[in-house]
Amino acid sequence: MPRRAKIRAKIKSFVVVTGMSGAGKTTTLKVLEDFGFMAVDNLPPELLPQLFKLLANKAANQRGVAVTIDIRSSKSSEELLKALDTVEAAGLGAVKIVFLTASNEELLRRYEKTRRIHPLSMNSSQDSLGLSTSDGINHERAILAPVLARANIVLDTSLMDLSQHRGRLLKEFFDDEDEKGGGMSLLISSFGFKYGVPQDSNFVFDVRCLPNPYYVPELRNLTGEDRPVQDYLLQFPETLRFLGRSRSFLDFVIPEYFSTVKGQLHIAVGCTGGRHRSVALARWLFDAYSQTFKGAVVFHRDKDL
Repeated sequence: MPRRAKIRAKIKSFVVVTGMSGAGKTTTLKVLEDFGFMAVDNLPPELLPQLFKLLANKAANQRGVAVTIDIRSSKSSEELLKALDTVEAAGLGAVKIVFLTASNEELLRRYEKTRRIHPLSMNSSQDSLGLSTSDGINHERAILAPVLARANIVLDTSLMDLSQHRGRLLKEFFDDEDEKGGGMSLLISSFGFKYGVPQDSNFVFDVRCLPNPYYVPELRNLTGEDRPVQDYLLQFPETLRFLGRSRSFLDFVIPEYFSTVKGQLHIAVGCTGGRHRSVALARWLFDAYSQTFKGAVVFHRDKDL
């Protein structure tokens, strides 16, 4: 068997975790390590092809290899993109890029909470730009824009706790790739507009136009996963029309998106608080598409807030 074919066969998944400083790259790497990936932290981009070759023949890498690459390793995105091109041009296999992001406000809050210094704000470093934390975040976001555009998976961790973070990674990496969908990821989530729109969503459905079960006393403490809430919503013709037209749109979008864009599609459904209407609509959409698309998962971000 040719050497290239051996390399492609040995590494099941090679993952590069990158993105904004403070958005959760280290957490992501630790989670992937718990899932059985060989983990390498803060790898210089120019070493990526060599690492790929070195670890390809390691029998321990049945699950895959995950590395983090961030602004500490390179002050530009060109080095990382060049390394990825080298891997692909050499026929070593495909690399999946996971890009971690968060809102500027959340990143600032995290830096203030931990009292850590942004990598571009470290005046003691010879290569530092000596920027304020806020300016450092903006500059880093601009530097990484080309990498974000090339990412296979984008995770916005602004409102994620560790359990939600682990859950998203589990769904992204361990759905059965042999099922229909070929390992592509269809995420249908619910959220509350009062807590912010998920920044990694591709399409957003606003269901605040539907009757609100919150104002029905016996339904207020329930969620859209409960049958009484669903029965209440289904008695209104506008709910059925909204669901039907959403299905018609998605019936067209999902196959077109996966055939021409990327392997990840995030459909977000939002209502005011993310507890009743959005949860019910997201659940109905998931029930519809999980029957024909095995890569579908549902995630209720704000249901229990």
